[in-house]
Amino acid sequence: MGTVWVVLGMFVVVAGSAFGVVVWRGRGTRVGGVGGEEPVAGRAARVRQQRYEAERHGDQGDTWQRGRESGG
Repeated sequence: MGTVWVVLGMFVVVAGSAFGVVVWRGRGTRVGGVGGEEPVAGRAARVRQQRYEAERHGDQGDTWQRGRESGG
């Protein structure tokens, strides 16, 4: 029975530590959080992704238009 309590206690310690690490790492991602750098980086990544998608959309439209003009 003592072994069960030791294993259970170790499980609680590991689970609590994991929870604490997750909460600590996520503290700056909330709106109004402590770390102001992560939201700025996220915004920059979204802008970069949207620019890439817009360029790809334009390239695909140009390809489609050229195919239409040459096939006519």
